[in-house]
Amino acid sequence: MSDELQRIMAIDDPYLLLREVTARLADAQQEVTELARLRRRVVQDLHAQGLSYAQIAEKAGLSRGRIHQIRHTGPAPEGAFLGSGAVTIVTPLRWDGEKKRPVVAMADMNSGKRLEELAKSYGLDVSSGHVQVGGEVDLNRDGLVVVCGPGMSQDMSDLYAQDPVLSWEHPEGEPWALVDGRTGAAHRAGRDTDPSRWYDVGYLGRLPRPDGNGTVLAIAGIHTEGSLGVVHLLTSDLNTIWGQVRERRFSTLVGVEFAPETDEPQSVELLTPLYLHDEETEA
Repeated sequence: MSDELQRIMAIDDPYLLLREVTARLADAQQEVTELARLRRRVVQDLHAQGLSYAQIAEKAGLSRGRIHQIRHTGPAPEGAFLGSGAVTIVTPLRWDGEKKRPVVAMADMNSGKRLEELAKSYGLDVSSGHVQVGGEVDLNRDGLVVVCGPGMSQDMSDLYAQDPVLSWEHPEGEPWALVDGRTGAAHRAGRDTDPSRWYDVGYLGRLPRPDGNGTVLAIAGIHTEGSLGVVHLLTSDLNTIWGQVRERRFSTLVGVEFAPETDEPQSVELLTPLYLHDEETEA
C-alpha cells in the first residue's frame, strides 16, 4: 500500500475524504492512460525495428497474444504529440465593438473544438483557456496547445521568435508573411497576393516555454483559415507527423486551400519540411 493511499485512508472528515479520493482517482486514471500509451508505443517501436510479436513476447516474458493485444488496444502513442495526461487548448479573445465584450472568432472556436475532440480521442483530459484581448497568456504551463498568431499577442510573438528556422515578418505597410530561413522563401496569404485566391498559410510548431521547463504546441495562420488548415492536417495525419517529430521541438508551414463560403479547408499540404530544431541549432 502506497504512502499516498495510507494518507487518504486516514482522513476522518468524510467530505475531505470524498474530495481527496475523487482527485486521486482522476490522477490515477491519467497515469494508467499514459502507462498504457507508453506500453503500446514500446511494442510498436520494437516491431518497427524488425522484431516479431513472438520475439518481443519472449524477451518481455509475456505471451504473444498479450503483446498482440497491447499493439492494437489502448490509447495510441501519437496522442503524446498533443501532451501527456491532460492538455489545455487556448484560443484568442477579440474585442467585439458592437457587443461591447470579448468574443472568440468562429474559426478559432472551430479550431479549438476540433483540437479538443482530437485530444479526447487519444484519452487525454482536456480543458480550455484564452489569450486575453490584450494578448496576455501564461505560457509556463504543462500541456498547452495555443491557437494564436504573433499579431494578437506579444507573449506569442516572443514565443515564435524562439524558432530558429521559420519567422513571422510584417514590414510596415505590408501584409504578414511567414519566411523560411533555410530557403529564403516568403509565404503569403492568397488575399494578400495579386491575383488573390482562397488560400492561406498556417504555422505549426513545438517551441520552448519562457521558463525553460517544457514546451508549447503553437498553431496559427496568417488568417484564421490557416489555423483551421493546420488543425485539419493534425486530425487527418497526426500519425505521420508524430512519427517524424515525436516530442522534439520542430516547426513547419502548411498551405491551405479553403472554401470561400465556409472558410473550411479543402486541401492542405506541407510547404516546408518538418524542421527539427535541435538539428537546426547544431547546423
